[in-house]
Amino acid sequence: MTAGTSFNNDGWSAPAADPRGGGGVLARLWSASAARLVDRIDRGLVAGTLHATLPDGSTRTLGGRAPGFEATVTLHAWRGLVRVARAGSVGLYQAWEAGEWSSPDPVQMFALFVANADALGGLARAHGPWRWAGRLVHWLHRNTRRGSQRNIHAHYDLGNFFYAAWLDPELVYSSARYACPGQDLAAAQQHKLETIAKRLQGAKTVLEIGCGWGALAQHLHDKGMQVTAISLSDAQLDWARQQRSPAIDFRKQDYRDVTGQFDAIASVEMVEAVGREYWPDYFACLARCLTSGGRAAIQYIAIREELFPAYARSADFIQSYIFPGGMLVSEAEFRQLAAGHGLDWRDQQDFALDYADTLEAWREKFDRAIAQGCLPPHFDARFQRLWRFYLMYCEGGFRGGGITVAQVTLVKV
Repeated sequence: MTAGTSFNNDGWSAPAADPRGGGGVLARLWSASAARLVDRIDRGLVAGTLHATLPDGSTRTLGGRAPGFEATVTLHAWRGLVRVARAGSVGLYQAWEAGEWSSPDPVQMFALFVANADALGGLARAHGPWRWAGRLVHWLHRNTRRGSQRNIHAHYDLGNFFYAAWLDPELVYSSARYACPGQDLAAAQQHKLETIAKRLQGAKTVLEIGCGWGALAQHLHDKGMQVTAISLSDAQLDWARQQRSPAIDFRKQDYRDVTGQFDAIASVEMVEAVGREYWPDYFACLARCLTSGGRAAIQYIAIREELFPAYARSADFIQSYIFPGGMLVSEAEFRQLAAGHGLDWRDQQDFALDYADTLEAWREKFDRAIAQGCLPPHFDARFQRLWRFYLMYCEGGFRGGGITVAQVTLVKV
């Protein structure tokens, strides 16, 4: 280990943080501001408990008023808390990367804060110039036709070898559905594909919007359906065309440009890449491309409705570092858009904890891949820490009830 670094209990090296958060007057200002934030967190934790060790070595138990998630955190520098107050979840990640806080189980802390999001108010959201800067960057990544291709490339074209190192063998990058406790990830992903296929049973022609590496397209093809599958990811399409049935029509195409009609449409966790501005275009595509009586099986990630307005006004960690241009669903808005396009909303099923378990399984495989040196060498330690944080952050969101994943069938009436 080099001088000037520390190894915290998350298992990664980071620059050693100054426990005083600076020196002199600046340190005292940080300390006073952070102390007020600690009190605010204490008031906002109406359920669950946070055991905190502060930079001066003192300990505090925050919350503890009602049962809930229990988490432990060590704040190594006051500036870490100030970052959170300024930039919300973006600041939370930046402070973690800088070594300004650590936890033996960050997932529990994320879940605790999400579960108390209403009482904590805007603590997880950026404020002032940080919010406007985030919104500007997010606006620059909006999903125009050119922007969508750029955004998809930034995430999904990281390389097939990268994703193959920690996804299941079929490369399914969406929530599994566990048929029983303890089911392994590969079997749970196959079960998820079957739940989608059952919603489309009897269809002869199917359009898949956002086909990934083609696992669902292949599953539907094996059931006798004629499948057209679209994506904007060159890496995914190259792999799918080589590994899946040549009878599947894999196309590089924007959903807005699809013509023709199909008995059914499948779209699994693609709507999060559409962007709120383009949600009407997405539903117009569904309505335009379905035959009368046709069905669309949609799997989507939605944020809790009470949290959506504040979420939509800022850019969070995921939008800033992982999915440029992304936006979680407001189920209420989606229902209105579906109705407005003549699509009847049927048989909704939510399975948030299945996604939490999927993310945990991905993280375990990701950690093994790192330990075994299986990731391509250009994905350095900083990148690995970013993605580990991403997987934990999302898992905490699902476990804490701030976000959910659901399947629904939309019928063109």
